[in-house]
Amino acid sequence: MARTEPGTRSVCPVAYALDVFGDQWSLLIVRDLLLSRRRAFQELVNAPEGIATNVLADRLERLTDLGVVVAAVDPDDGRRRSYFLTDKGLALFPVLFELIRWSGAHHAGSPATPAVIGRIRRSAPALIKQHRIERDAACLDQAD
Repeated sequence: MARTEPGTRSVCPVAYALDVFGDQWSLLIVRDLLLSRRRAFQELVNAPEGIATNVLADRLERLTDLGVVVAAVDPDDGRRRSYFLTDKGLALFPVLFELIRWSGAHHAGSPATPAVIGRIRRSAPALIKQHRIERDAACLDQAD
């Protein structure tokens, strides 16, 4: 019998995905880390959707425990953390992109116009590469 990861309830692929990022906030955090380049806790709190600090702390901890996010200590202030997507988290980009594309097609007034969607698609490889560079540099500083 297949085993589930801690914090997940089923080996079903859809149930697993929903356990990881199926709440109201997790994909928005992934979006902000990748597309908005928010890194600090306060930057994430200040996102337009207005996540509460306790909810954000909980989701960041959960996403970190599940290997989607990694936290790096700020070298200038050891009390602060910068958050980055792991490769597992970066692999969610196609999911985000399809949600953006779907919303653009079905949500009247969506800012996800065909031009915006095209820009996101074209910039994705560079965006993901830059995220990895920033993450690896921040995490390498932790190893020193």
